[in-house]
Amino acid sequence: MRKQIISTLVPALFAAGAATMATAQDVVTYQLDWLPGGDKSPIYVCIEEGFCADAGIEVEIVPGRGSTEAITKIATGTSDIGSADIGALMAAAATEEVPATAIMSIFNTGPHAFYTLAGNGIESFTDIEGKSVATSPFTSSNVYLPLVLADNGLTEDAIELTNADPGALGPLLMTGRTDAIIAWLTNVSIFEAQAAEAGKELIILPWSDAGLELYSAALIANDTFLEERPDVARRFVAAFTQSLEFANANPAATGAAVAAIVPELDAAMVEAAWMDSSVLAFNEITEAFPLGSFDADRVAKTWTRVAAAQDLDPAAFDPETVIDRSFVAAE
Repeated sequence: MRKQIISTLVPALFAAGAATMATAQDVVTYQLDWLPGGDKSPIYVCIEEGFCADAGIEVEIVPGRGSTEAITKIATGTSDIGSADIGALMAAAATEEVPATAIMSIFNTGPHAFYTLAGNGIESFTDIEGKSVATSPFTSSNVYLPLVLADNGLTEDAIELTNADPGALGPLLMTGRTDAIIAWLTNVSIFEAQAAEAGKELIILPWSDAGLELYSAALIANDTFLEERPDVARRFVAAFTQSLEFANANPAATGAAVAAIVPELDAAMVEAAWMDSSVLAFNEITEAFPLGSFDADRVAKTWTRVAAAQDLDPAAFDPETVIDRSFVAAE
């Protein structure tokens, strides 16, 4: 369902990709790592609620096609700043020079999870042994799957893994053609709706509960932008933080903010997707460390996971070299 919705929106979304505030002074090009949606809400809140304008910043939003492309556009200066997976930045920087830096955590938890149904015999993570599991061939979850299985005493041979189109994962699960699927926590509401329609009870097993500790989405900025316009970057981070906090407290207004700028999206669906996604930013980790911050221990654990998943030497790269904490006011 989600793919169908997105496919019909793509031309209009790209046409509506640039959103501007007439009264702002400093122009910032913001790179999304995917199409507009609930998990991208804070930047739309920043514009629609006036937080960016109050900071003296005019924002142009550019849609993306994944973290790798987003980081490339940021590193080359096509965009000034944007959202992308910090693990993808670490992996890229470990093998080549990438003039981009992570300056704020957006999601302090990975979005990866197993979805299954009551009655499928999967009540806990290790119950996945011997079960059929469907996944999208291009999701980053696939690279972490062997790691989280190993954490729980399992190998990839323990499951029957098949690839499927992302839009087919829900129907495969609901019709019993697979025991479980791999999907992100940002889409809980979509699968819950499908399960309710099928008269089924959905069970979600986040991999973060099974030992996969890592940061995921982060604000990543071009190094030249940070060097030449540090004050703009600091004001942007402050406004973005304000937007995150507003979105967490006002999910309905958040859905409306995105739909106001991208009218092809339904405000209620965006609100639901944001509520799914917000748990990745506001959770027990946020209670221990300030919103937007990078804890050194969790950064190290993230790199350890990325290195293992990408078959890189963990000792050959310092993940702290791609992080600058000075732009987050709380630190």
